[in-house]
Amino acid sequence: MSLLSVEEAQDRLLNATAPIDRREPLALGEADGRVLAADIKARLTQPPFDASAMDGYALRAADAPEPGASLKVIGTSAAGHGFAGTVGPGETVRIFTGAPVPKGADAILIQEDAEKLDDHAIRTTFPVMAGRHIRPRGQDFAEGETVLSAGTRLDFSRLMLVAAMNHPTVEVFARPRVAILATGDELVPPGTTPGPHQIIGSSTFGIAALARQAGAEVIDLGIVPDDRAEITAAVEKAKTAQVDVLVTLGGASVGDHDLVQSTLLAAGMRLDFWRIAMRPGKPLMVGDLHGMRVLGLPGNPVSSMVCGLLFLEPLLARLTGRPSSARLASARTTTALAPNDKRQDYLRARLSRNAEGELLVESYGKQDSSMMKIFANSDCLIIRPPHAPEHPAGAETPVLLLRALDF
Repeated sequence: MSLLSVEEAQDRLLNATAPIDRREPLALGEADGRVLAADIKARLTQPPFDASAMDGYALRAADAPEPGASLKVIGTSAAGHGFAGTVGPGETVRIFTGAPVPKGADAILIQEDAEKLDDHAIRTTFPVMAGRHIRPRGQDFAEGETVLSAGTRLDFSRLMLVAAMNHPTVEVFARPRVAILATGDELVPPGTTPGPHQIIGSSTFGIAALARQAGAEVIDLGIVPDDRAEITAAVEKAKTAQVDVLVTLGGASVGDHDLVQSTLLAAGMRLDFWRIAMRPGKPLMVGDLHGMRVLGLPGNPVSSMVCGLLFLEPLLARLTGRPSSARLASARTTTALAPNDKRQDYLRARLSRNAEGELLVESYGKQDSSMMKIFANSDCLIIRPPHAPEHPAGAETPVLLLRALDF
C-alpha cells in the first residue's frame, strides 16, 4: 500500500465518519462545552414587561417636553415590587433599573436629570422623549421563539441564555467514547522503576488530554505487552464498553514485534489505510472494527501527538458535530528552511512577534521525534509540504498552533 498524503488521509477518515446520534438530558451546571441535540425554544418572554433601563422617574413624555416641568411623585417601582397604580397627568413614579414601568408612563427621566423639590415633587432639567430608557416587553426574546439551534456548542454566554429561557436541563449529544490502548514490552507506567530495557509510557496521557479537550469521554485500557492474547482481551474490553474510537499506541506497523494490526485484522477489522507521507507519524493506521473506528497511532510519543492533532482531534470534532479546532495560522520565518523530500514535514518551532505585531516563527535545530521536551516547549509546527523548495528567511509559511497564543 503506497503512502497517502496527509490531506487524502484526513479526507478518507472524515468522509467515512458520521456524527454520533446518542442523546442525553443534562443539567445546565454540567452542560458547559456540550453540543445541543435539539432546538431550544423560549418558555417565557424576556423581559416579561416594559422595564426601566435606568434609575430615575417614570412619567408621561407629554408632561415634560421641555425642562422645567414640575411633577408629583405618587409612588415607587422597584425590581420585584412594581407600582400597582397608574401614572396620570402631572404625575411621576420613582423607578429603579429593571423595575416594571407603571401603567400610563411612556418614558423614563434619569435621576441625574431630576431636581428634587421635596419628598413628593421633582422638576425636570432635561427634555423627555417617549420610549426613552425603556426596555420593551419581549425585546430579548419571546415565548415560543427558537433561540438556539441543534448543533450549537454551549458556552458561558449560551448557558446563561438557556437559563434565562427557563430551561433547567438541555438535551445534548453524548460525548464520543474513546478507548486508549498502549502496547509494547518496553513500556511501564509512570511511578514505576523501569527495567534495564524499558521506558516510561507517556503517550497515553497526552492523547487522553487531547481527546478530552475535543469533547470525548476517555477510557484508559492501560499498557499491554506485545502479546496477541492480551491485545485481543484489551480490544474486547473496548467493544464491551461500546466505544466509538479505539486508539492504539504502537505496534501498528508490520515488524516482527508489531502485533496490533494483525491482531485487529484477525478480530475482523476492515483496514481502510495505513502509512502516511508525513514526518513524524508515517506508520498511522485507520480501520473499522464492527462499527468502532480504529486509529492506530505510532508508539513514538511526539509522533503520536502530531498524528493525534491531525487525525484524532478532527475525527472527534466530526463525531460531536462541531467544527475542528482552528489551529492553522501563518508566520514569517526567521531563518531559511531547507528543501523537503517526499513526506510532509511538521517542524517543531517557537513563535514571537516583531515590532509591527507580525507573527514570527523559528524552527528548532533538532527535530528527532523522540525529543519530547522540545515538543512541549514548542508553540507550533511549521508545515513543510512534500518536495517544497528552500524557504527563504522572512517569507510566510503555514503553521499548526499547538496552543492558544498569549503574546
